[in-house]
Amino acid sequence: MSNLRTDYDSPWKEVLERFFPDFMAFFFPQANAEIDWSKPHEFLDKELQQVVRDAETGRHTVDKLIKVWRKDGAEAWVLIHIEVQNQVDLDFPGRIYVYNYRLYDRYKRQIVSLAVLGDDDADWRPESYSYELWGCEIRLRFPIVKLLDYAEQWSALEQSLNPFAVVVMAQVKAQATRRQFTHRLRWKIELVKGLYTRGYSRVQIFELFRFIDWVMALPTALEQGFKKTIHEYEEAQQMRYVTSVERLALQEGIEQGIEQGILQNARDNVLEVLRLRFQDIPPSLLHLIGELRDPILLKSLLRQAIMASSLVEFQTMLTTLGKNAEPGATSSDRVSN
Repeated sequence: MSNLRTDYDSPWKEVLERFFPDFMAFFFPQANAEIDWSKPHEFLDKELQQVVRDAETGRHTVDKLIKVWRKDGAEAWVLIHIEVQNQVDLDFPGRIYVYNYRLYDRYKRQIVSLAVLGDDDADWRPESYSYELWGCEIRLRFPIVKLLDYAEQWSALEQSLNPFAVVVMAQVKAQATRRQFTHRLRWKIELVKGLYTRGYSRVQIFELFRFIDWVMALPTALEQGFKKTIHEYEEAQQMRYVTSVERLALQEGIEQGIEQGILQNARDNVLEVLRLRFQDIPPSLLHLIGELRDPILLKSLLRQAIMASSLVEFQTMLTTLGKNAEPGATSSDRVSN
């Protein structure tokens, strides 16, 4: 692994959707106690995306809008903001305010804004947004939790069965070991082993493993050591939940799916340009382009499809470019985002 993942948005979005009631119970117990969990909650992605597109707020965080039902029968909308980064964002309180009032203005619903801060600045604790001029005052207060605070509650985290105890431990240790990968390896092994002793279901173990594996990324050599250690542990404990072989197969499947999606889009782009410019494409050329699996070659072909003065010229260029890349050859290690 030459470039370690630093984007935490995707794993946080997934784990929040998978364990939302646990999220509320762990971080915001007062609000959780007033929610009627016997009624299904609903993620309002479409509604939130409309507001996000309209609001010019700059950099995005993990934002989720969820409809829940209160125990008194009333509907409530919960706007979750998760700021997982390594530096302070002074625009964060303003962004919460903008999202809150825009949602209220558009849908006329009471909006509860809650924030989770994953930065490493112990003194940054934005809990409100306000301004005042000539006696007119605007103020929004919102509850926050600071992940950094949980580092001092490690024993409680280890004893908690809430899945977000594991999420917090992984996030805290991921940030604490950003440049100490041998320490990260030790903590990653310990956290994954701990999944088997908490009484979680197979699905829970798998989802939490994915989160740990994502946020605690390791260099290739250490990652191989991690896989070997976990495999031996599973064999010794006769675990049958998430075997190393199953994880490897899944990861390979995901990577292959991503690669195939990238390649198919690249092929489609080349063919679309050719059809727009030259209409009828010979079946032999369609077949040849459909067999190409080199993203670098396809990127070059797209430029040539735009520049070529004729289909014959394009085919000549394809032949020339293809001398260094056989159709069907895999070159995933050359994929560039």
